[in-house]
Amino acid sequence: MRKHKSAEQIVRQYGGDILRSGGMQQEKTFMQHGRVSVYGHSLMVAVLCVKIARALAIRVNTRSLVRGALLHDYFLYDWHVPDKSHRLHAFYHAGRAAHNAQRDFGLNDIERNMIRSHMFPLGRVLPRYRESLILCAADKLRAAGETAAGLRDRLGGGLAGLFCRGKDKKKGRGNKP
Repeated sequence: MRKHKSAEQIVRQYGGDILRSGGMQQEKTFMQHGRVSVYGHSLMVAVLCVKIARALAIRVNTRSLVRGALLHDYFLYDWHVPDKSHRLHAFYHAGRAAHNAQRDFGLNDIERNMIRSHMFPLGRVLPRYRESLILCAADKLRAAGETAAGLRDRLGGGLAGLFCRGKDKKKGRGNKP
């Protein structure tokens, strides 16, 4: 992986066609975690994958790493909308994403495994490639951060909102009588 390009530049180099596609544009309207769209989540996961591979000096197929990461949540529906087909989303969306990605872009073995195994250990597909393991880690890190930020927003400034009252919230003194 070339070190003189930023992770963002590498994602745009190998995934520009995906980012410009109609399906990805549709993802901008679906929320993923907290206030982050599926598009934003997928883009940031791809950037993080490149950064992880670089930081750990892991030899990867950079094109597959980027493309698999961008398409890992390419399920193309809003899973927050009540619908029988969205039941157990966490367990089944990887298969739907792989199906849609294959149909719209074609996938190689690495990309297919990345998408199908990214929910490991929830899903039944095991990560078989370095790229798949990197995606599993990056996706969980981003999802945790996005979910925590959404929770912080809902609580009005952080976990202090759970333990503090009135003026004590601002000073973070805890819930003193």
